[in-house]
Order: sequence, then structure tokens, then C-alpha cells
Amino acid sequence: MPRSTLVVRADEKPWTIAEEREVRAALEEDLVRLRAELDLSARDLQDLLRDGVDSAGNDQADIGSTSLERDAELSLAANQRELLLQTEKALDRLNKGTYGQCESCGNPIGKGRLMAFPRATLCLECKQREERR
Repeated sequence: MPRSTLVVRADEKPWTIAEEREVRAALEEDLVRLRAELDLSARDLQDLLRDGVDSAGNDQADIGSTSLERDAELSLAANQRELLLQTEKALDRLNKGTYGQCESCGNPIGKGRLMAFPRATLCLECKQREERR
């Protein structure tokens, strides 16, 4: 089977075209799903904000509950935006041929790591170093 030009660790077999297509398809599916979820979250948040303005006369418990719900929705939307950006960045790296290269040290990230987490930008060693800080 033909091979891709993406980098791999010395102990790994090169990416096949089929493996590269599989990763690209998964990222593109995620992109569509995340955009839809983000749109839904934005609509839900608009509803919560509109209802918050209309809630004059509600007791403190209702206002607190609405605030909690709004904060949870904001947090969810922020996480979705971050995942969307990571997914777009991974697809951009695939298009440029730099997918699989650690952004910190330049070494290969590793096929296994990328198959498990296709948005990875750091090799395992650099990721562990980052998390220790």
C-alpha cells in the first residue's frame, strides 16, 4: 500500500495513505459535529440570557439556578470552541504536511498517540514536561 509523507517515530511503520485518510475523515467529522454543537450552545445561551432579562420577579433560588445554568453553558461553549480550534489546526497541519511533528521539539509525535488523540501537537515527552510545570 502506498505510504504517506507524514513523519513517524523510528520504531513505527510509516503512515499509509489509508491511515492518513482515516485521521482526516475523523477530524472533518469532528469539525462538522463541533460546529453544530457550538451553534446549538449559542442558541441555548441566547435563550438563557433572554430569559434572565425577563425573570424580573423570580425568587433568589430561580435566579441562582439560571445563573448556574448560564455559567455551565458558557463553560461548555468555551470547551467546544477550543476543540474546534484544535481540530482546525490539526487539519491545517495535515494539509501542510506537518501533521505528526511536535510543535515544541520538532520530533515525531508518534502514530499511536495521534491515532488515540488526533489533535495532539506535542510528543509524549514534551507533553509530560508541560504538565509538570
